[in-house]
Amino acid sequence: MKTNNSKEKVRQLQNKLYLTAKKCSTRRFHALYDKVYREDVLLEAWKRVKANQGSSVIDGISIAEIENYGMKNYLEEIQEELMLGNYSPKPVKRVMIPKPDGSKRPLGIPTVKDRIVQMATKIAIEPVFEADFKNCSYGFRPKRSAKQALEVVRKACNNKGYYVVDADIEKFFDKVNQDKLMKLVEQRIADRRILKLIRQWLKAGVLYGNIIEISELGTSQGSVISPLLANIYLNTFDRLWEKYGLTHGKLVRYADDSVIICKNKRSANHALNLMQYIMGKLDLTLHPTKTKIVDMWDGKDGFDFLGIHHRRFTKVKKNGTPYGETYQYPSKKAMKKMKTAIKENINQRNLLPRSEEELIKVMNPKIVGWRNYYKTRNDGKWLKAIDWCILCTFTRWYNKKHQKSRSLKGLCKINLTLMDKGLQRMTA
Repeated sequence: MKTNNSKEKVRQLQNKLYLTAKKCSTRRFHALYDKVYREDVLLEAWKRVKANQGSSVIDGISIAEIENYGMKNYLEEIQEELMLGNYSPKPVKRVMIPKPDGSKRPLGIPTVKDRIVQMATKIAIEPVFEADFKNCSYGFRPKRSAKQALEVVRKACNNKGYYVVDADIEKFFDKVNQDKLMKLVEQRIADRRILKLIRQWLKAGVLYGNIIEISELGTSQGSVISPLLANIYLNTFDRLWEKYGLTHGKLVRYADDSVIICKNKRSANHALNLMQYIMGKLDLTLHPTKTKIVDMWDGKDGFDFLGIHHRRFTKVKKNGTPYGETYQYPSKKAMKKMKTAIKENINQRNLLPRSEEELIKVMNPKIVGWRNYYKTRNDGKWLKAIDWCILCTFTRWYNKKHQKSRSLKGLCKINLTLMDKGLQRMTA
């Protein structure tokens, strides 16, 4: 299997498919399956799956074992299975991920083989649907990000966006109507082998211990193909909003998280009613307590979106005229999650034998990642609070390591030491 220029060849393929789909919104694609088992597509799929890491599950075959076995041989075996029509996915392994509020989020982890085939399929079909997706959607799309969505929200709130519909779809990934999803896929894909693949993944089931559960609803959250299927399903909402809802407010959607920024309460009420109606048509429901209309006018209330809290503050111009500006800074949940991660990676008894350099090596990528995401125009005191938390936690670890009685003794000296050894800062 050739390894040269796979990324460029895949880019050219996707660009060609996108332009073809963009030319005609009603065109259905009949020959995509052969793209899935192309050598360059499978190789690029492998690279992306490997970069995302992930554990081995049902079949116990890990990425490291595939590399030891021979990546080329493994991909050639997958290619042969697909060409002969012998590929059959295994059930996903259900893993419960703790959430900041104490509840747990279910994730379905497919095998590495299934991840590779799903990624190859995603590479082949995503450009077709990208041609149809609306500008209000930012989640899990090429060249789009949460930061872009947050900037659109900030500008909309500053542009007389005094009321916001903060919407939460209840158990979205568990309640997707699979039949309706397949009909939406079939509007663009006529290749029966591609459709068979998607149906197989939807019907593969979830493994709970030794019991396989197969549901007529939902798409596995955690699989490679799931975010694309979610966007295909919710593109109906985006399309109908563009047709009927633009006069009520500006929609910004990131996967199943949505906000609608409106100029008055009447528009916000209309927006919420319209959204509830559309969700009903999709067999979805808005969470009765988490979905609400937020009054941004006086700054007494705000909302969280993508880990960032939004709140309106009054500022004063040089001539003394007051005006409102929307501040964005890490939400309480995000702050708590960062502080928990800091403690878990620094001040634990099993980490006492480590050196400062070892702990800094672990913390620096996390700090840089947090800083890149949470850095906003108004992040000042919140990012400083995280820096202070990191310093205090390092100091407690140091004093515990050296059996000092006072947990924060020598804080200033330790701060200088950490800076000299290259510890990153949130406020850099």
